[in-house]
This record gives sequence, structure tokens and C-alpha cells, in this order.
Amino acid sequence: MKRLIEQIGVHAAATPAAVAIADERGELDYRGLAAAIAGTVPHLDGCRIGLLAGNGRHWAVADLAIAARGALCCPLPEFFTDAQLAHLIRDADLDLIVTDRPLRLQGALAAPAMQRLDVAGRPLWVLRRAAAGGTAVPDGTAKVTYTSGTTGTPKGVCLAGEAIAEAAFALGEAAGASAGDRALSLLPLATLLENIGGLYAPLHSGALAQLPALDTCGMDGSSGLRIDRLAAAIGRHRPTTLILVPQLLKALTAAVAAGHVATRGLRFVAVGGAAVSPALIDEARALGLPVHQGYGLSEAISVVALEVPGARRRGSVGRPLPNRGVRIGADGEVLVEAPGFLGYLGAPETDGGPWSTGDLGRLDADGFLYIEGRKRSAYATGFGRNLAPEWVEGELMAHRTIAQAAVFGAGRPFNAAVIVPGRSADPAALETAVEAINAKLPDYARIGRWVVAAEPFTPHNGLAGPSGAVQRAAVLDHYRNAIERLYDGDQSHAAV
Repeated sequence: MKRLIEQIGVHAAATPAAVAIADERGELDYRGLAAAIAGTVPHLDGCRIGLLAGNGRHWAVADLAIAARGALCCPLPEFFTDAQLAHLIRDADLDLIVTDRPLRLQGALAAPAMQRLDVAGRPLWVLRRAAAGGTAVPDGTAKVTYTSGTTGTPKGVCLAGEAIAEAAFALGEAAGASAGDRALSLLPLATLLENIGGLYAPLHSGALAQLPALDTCGMDGSSGLRIDRLAAAIGRHRPTTLILVPQLLKALTAAVAAGHVATRGLRFVAVGGAAVSPALIDEARALGLPVHQGYGLSEAISVVALEVPGARRRGSVGRPLPNRGVRIGADGEVLVEAPGFLGYLGAPETDGGPWSTGDLGRLDADGFLYIEGRKRSAYATGFGRNLAPEWVEGELMAHRTIAQAAVFGAGRPFNAAVIVPGRSADPAALETAVEAINAKLPDYARIGRWVVAAEPFTPHNGLAGPSGAVQRAAVLDHYRNAIERLYDGDQSHAAV
């Protein structure tokens, strides 16, 4: 992270009055940002420091101050449950936590010592905890980012500081970043993708990172969205760059189609975090949205491959970034060179070889990467046809009446789906949508019957990950009885 901190200092000397970070409460220019980081460092005297706060200038300054101090930073996602946060604090053996919501942590920390600290115009509290000293951390770890985990128990990914800075630089280069950019964060800064793409990459380029509280942008909790607020936020902040997950892209595309959002000046929209239907990408681009699909994972410091202007192929996630070697294993698994990944917290360190992603994919003759599903989720139907459910789920979710979907059918005579309907979608509309989607799919990939979900898939109920990716095993477990009734009965669909 030294490179990034030094680069902020370079901008502070060369363009001190250029605005570096902003939120709904105000802004800091590069000179002010450098001073705020330096002023915060002495108050963060821990070795392993957690950060639990909403998006804003205070989050950015605290995160960068931890990096400047050379301490280990562990972002604590707000969308994790209290039980998950307690596990994370113990697992990472944090000795200091910086937060704007101390009451939420009091139970997990058992009445910790507390100090108030003003950061970028916001009160933060520094909570001290007696570290047990028992969790091994690989040498050189600057950041521990927690994945949601398929079992709901998060695990810490240990990342090297200079590799993080290099990833931010490479992402900015690929996206054509410049000092004139106005990035707008619509995802939590505690997620690695937004941390690097929405904060570090703009700052490395001398650009503006806009970090408003997510509720001011229409984000309701981890998965809800008010499109009117999103439209107003885009109009207010006038971004040139955005990072979106598929559900946000779908909502934004619908809003643009309805004339509710003006995207003048928007030059680069990166979308990733989960499978995206080519049909949705096509629709967005036809409306003038400069959408570029990407692919990444925490172990590879977020972005591995990204489409860029002039280098796009339908259905691909672009070419690998220059600092990411990618090859395809004998069984079709995507293998990634991940030099910045040091191992999992408390586990043996990585051997430094190619990382097995668990994703199935292919590289074409021109080096474009295509992701074709998860190795563990791919299955054979009862008729022996192999299917990656992510493909079918993407086609379902591209339809305006379907918000989320999970597809199953291993060893079965037909595929079944659990469907979260879009707003105001009734059973008849869903039936029409499934019929239209089936008409475009080969027979072995079609949905035979489906269940209407009782609630959206969210990180809070364990049915989705932080990026919105469906946790298929959790959905199957939750709706197992309803799915079995589909195979036993003669109804085409059912509500739970």
C-alpha cells in the first residue's frame, strides 16, 4: 500500500486543490486528504485493525490511515450478521476496531475500552480488544478481506499490500482512468471490488472518489433498491465511472429505458460479482450504457479480466489484466496466477502456484476469457446432458419480471427453479416470462417447473453473497421440500 499512499502525496503536492474524496456531507481535496490521513495515523496504534462503518470520507481516511501506519486492515462488512461479525473479530484476532456504530459491537467485544475520534467531520470510535495472539497471519499481509463462504461462515483472505496497489493501478489503466474522472460508489466500501475500484483506483489517478452513504443512493440494506433515489444520485453526482453488480445493472437499464435516469458523461460501467446474461449486456449497450463485464475473485485481489473499449466479445469477460496470468486446466477449470494472495487466515500459507478458482471456462484464440459456470455447481441431468446452472439463471434474471433465480436438476428429468419475482410480477407474468426464456434455450436447459420464493435472496438470510451471487446450496436447503413437491406433483409452479 506504500505506493498508493505515496501517490496521494504526489497529487497533494502537484494538484493540492483537486477534490479527492466527497460524500453527502462535504469533500476533501488532495492536500486535505493527505493531512487527514497523517492526523489519524497516531490514533490507530493497533497491529490488526478492523473497520466497521458506512460509506463516506471517514471510511476512506480511516482505511488509508491504517495502510499508512503499516498495520493490517480488516474491513467488517455491515451486511454480515452479528454472529458473523463476532466470528470475524475472533478469527482475525483484532486488537483495535474503528467504527461509527459502537453499540453494534459492544456485545461481541464485552465492554471494550472506547475512544472517540473525529475523522473527516464524522465521529468514529476506537474500540480496544485484548488480542489472544493465536491466529496465524502470513508475513506481508496488509489486508484481510472476508468472503461470505458457501456455509455462511466467513473466511479471511490475506492479501499483500503492494499487490493491492498494483491491482488498483492495473484496473485504472484498463479502464482508461484519468484525473478528470468522477467515480461513484454504489457498493459497500468494505467489499474488495469497491474498495479497490471505487476508492484506490481513482485516487491513484488523481481523480475524484464520490463515497455517499448508500441509502442516499437508493440502497435499502444489502439488497433493496429505490430506483428513484438511484436516478437522483446519478444526476446529482454526475459520475464518469461506476461499478455495478448484475442486479444494479438490471435496475439501471430498466430506469434508463423508462427515461428516469440521465447518464450523460458516463464513460465506463464495470459489472461483475456474479454471472451476467449476454442479453442484459446487449440491452444495456443498446440504450447507450458503456457496460464492460469483468471477472474476479478475492484471492486474485478482485479483478482478473475486464472488457475494455475496442476489446469486447459477446459472452466474454474480456482479456486478463496484464498482471494476471490465466490458463485453463485439463478439466476446464480456470487457473489464475495470484501473487498477492498469501493464504487464508489461520491456514497454511499458499505455495504461490496458480490458484484453482472453482470456475469453469475457456480462452478463445484471441485471449478472451469466457466463464461457463462453477465446477461444483455444474451437473448432469437425468438424460445425461451437462449443464452449468449459472447460464440459465442469467437468462432468467435478464427478464424484467424476474429479480433472482436459482436452478437445480442434477439427475432429474427436468430443471426446476426457485424464482424471486420482480416488483409487481404476478404468476401469469412469470409464466409468460419462463415460456419466453425457454423458447430461446435448448431443451435440456429449459425450466420444467418452478417455485416462487417467499423472500429475496440476501446476505442477511444467507441465500446470496455480498455481490448478490446466489448461494445455491443454501437455496436448495431452504426450499428442498418445495422443490421435491415439484418433482412429485403435476403443477408447473408453486408459491411457498
